[in-house]
Amino acid sequence: MKTKKQDYSHLSPKQPIGIFDSGVGGLTVAKEIKRLLPNEDLIYFGDTKHLPYGEKSKEAIIGYSTKITNFLLEQNCKAIVIACNTATANALNDVMEAVSGKVPVIDVINPVAEKVSYEIHTNVGVIATKATVNSGLYKKSIRKHNKFIKVDELATPLLVPAIEEGFKNHPITHSIIYNYLSNAKLKNIETLILGCTHYPLLIDEIKQYYGNRVRVIDSPNIVANHLNIILDKYNLLNQNNPKPKYQFYLSDITKNFEKISKKFFGKTIDLELKVL
Repeated sequence: MKTKKQDYSHLSPKQPIGIFDSGVGGLTVAKEIKRLLPNEDLIYFGDTKHLPYGEKSKEAIIGYSTKITNFLLEQNCKAIVIACNTATANALNDVMEAVSGKVPVIDVINPVAEKVSYEIHTNVGVIATKATVNSGLYKKSIRKHNKFIKVDELATPLLVPAIEEGFKNHPITHSIIYNYLSNAKLKNIETLILGCTHYPLLIDEIKQYYGNRVRVIDSPNIVANHLNIILDKYNLLNQNNPKPKYQFYLSDITKNFEKISKKFFGKTIDLELKVL
């Protein structure tokens, strides 16, 4: 059966890019998009009221993700970036259905899995939320491209709450990281995928644990590059926008989100409360 050719001729390069996550984690992706595509307007939705998604049921995650997707479509976004591994693992098909071919959808698992599957290594580890690990999507996606790679996934549920509480470079996160990464499941890995967009906020601490023994994958960079390729393919890159707009909507305004978003996007940002 032939797949239908995508037609985005109704979209304009001037439209914003929509990005969503359960909280601050997706800001790591938004920051990379801002760096790589400096002329793009961005609309970010952080569902801080319902985090962490990793502890929620599949049905709840689908409900949150489709509501946010519809909101971003109402904001006239030309692309939707699911900057959340848990939402990708549990609600990607439902988001695609909600979008119904109107705009491109970029997720955070498939571009990373594809890139990793063509690199030289035999043992790959994934740390992620319970819901992402239970879905098995990383293992399926990597092995779809390369069935010879061994993939070990480990649920690391305490990391997201620690990050959302602002425990960065803190004895609490050092202890959690040590306990998780010393798990026997990850004993022989050569590469580690941070399977949650929150985790790059702890990338220095994770790299410190491994020294140079294990390569830690920078997922936000891979996702931003993939978005760039997709927008370029459909002539949707905004080439001339010297003063891009960054809008942030949160379902619950938190101090930690305020702190990290200001650090990534400058001190003049506005956070708007939006309960869907």
